[in-house]
Amino acid sequence: MKPTRPYPRLHVDTAPSNAIGQAGGLLLTETVHTSGLGHHLKQALAAWKKPFATHDPAKILTDIAITLALGGDALSDSSVLRDEPDLYGSVASNPTITRLIRTLADDADQALSAINTARAVARARVWELAGAQAPNHNSDARMPLIVDIDATLVTAHSEKEDAQPTYKKGFGFHPLLAFIDHGRPGCGEPVAGLLRPGNAGSNTATDHIRLVKNVLAGLPGSKTRPGKKVLIRTDTAGGTHAFLNFLARRRLSYSVGFMLPATMPDLYRQLTKLHAWEAAYDTTGVPRDGADVAELTGVLDLHDWPDGMRVIVRRERPHPGAQLRFDDVDGYRLTAFATNTRGMQLADLEVRHRSRARCEDRIRIAKDTGLQNFPLKGFDQNRIWLAIVALAGDLQAWSGLLAFAGHEIRRWEPKRLRMHIYTVPATIARTARRAVVHLKSTARFAQVTVAGLNRLRSLPGPEPG
Repeated sequence: MKPTRPYPRLHVDTAPSNAIGQAGGLLLTETVHTSGLGHHLKQALAAWKKPFATHDPAKILTDIAITLALGGDALSDSSVLRDEPDLYGSVASNPTITRLIRTLADDADQALSAINTARAVARARVWELAGAQAPNHNSDARMPLIVDIDATLVTAHSEKEDAQPTYKKGFGFHPLLAFIDHGRPGCGEPVAGLLRPGNAGSNTATDHIRLVKNVLAGLPGSKTRPGKKVLIRTDTAGGTHAFLNFLARRRLSYSVGFMLPATMPDLYRQLTKLHAWEAAYDTTGVPRDGADVAELTGVLDLHDWPDGMRVIVRRERPHPGAQLRFDDVDGYRLTAFATNTRGMQLADLEVRHRSRARCEDRIRIAKDTGLQNFPLKGFDQNRIWLAIVALAGDLQAWSGLLAFAGHEIRRWEPKRLRMHIYTVPATIARTARRAVVHLKSTARFAQVTVAGLNRLRSLPGPEPG
């Protein structure tokens, strides 16, 4: 019996066509306009535009950022945009892009300052347009804007400037990153980052302090002392005297992992005698079986730590199959964090700190949007690349915040966005004075994509200036 084909057999060739690819990328181009990012970048980078240049540096950088958001991981992947001039306009050639990166890298500190200033102004506008959906809406000491800090390792597969051996026996870089947490309704957005050699320390206080200063400069209002309306959240790498003293001097809220002392078994028994343990919660606010929290502040010597610091410890039985560790006490796994927040239940504070696990998702998303590799040779060139990765993260977060507020799409990660939104099939039709993109009506998310685009376009555009 002749076998049947499970899929249709089609004849294939190439021909002029009005079909377009990456039509969902219009969400990103509209976000560039609505946020004012393109306008402010153009002003900020004017000093780096050569006379009579055809391509503006701001447009080149946003083109690369859109390329990364669409799934690219190298400068040459901008050809995806170059092949669709109806959607993305004139896109610079690979040699032009490379020359710009080198030019910016020659004056990296000033160029990065200009880029970050433009991002900060655009972020302020996006949050203003977002209203009650903005992450800083009605923020105060009890419900602060949360900034997560964490480091990650990025492998270098060839010799690159300042690529060094890492503590995990690899070779590459060890960037320190900060993300604004959007909470359960959405993903986070990158706010600052430091590119560091692979041998950079995990708990280097000077790097953490420098990063937080950049974070504060990138928040709307550019206040260097926003008070406890901003909470810095990180793991035990940030639990150093110098870093916590810096946060205390800036009067910032913090929730930072705390390394338990060697005397913890004795302290644990003191807590037990004091009946200090109370039930811990899961992320939905329901008591978690086998997990408890207690305040360690009263039985711990904290005289050389910042005033007002509290230490909260959590105990939990190891999960089935997990082996006990030498620092487990009475069969419990103990973890702790330090905070200066008052007036909340211990379980709520512990859930808030444990939610910093979302930062791991933010880093994974960044690695899926250009951070998987630093493709350039020079260290300052890769610093520019890190800034472009941040631009891509901004565009994804802002398009979700403005176009899909209240919809599940706002929480989608890049892989799913590319599968269902950015690559939705479309054709373009031209009349005398306009071009119309027709998204394929049978595409599952075509209607919601059109609705998101219309929502973006209904927002007021950036003010001239």
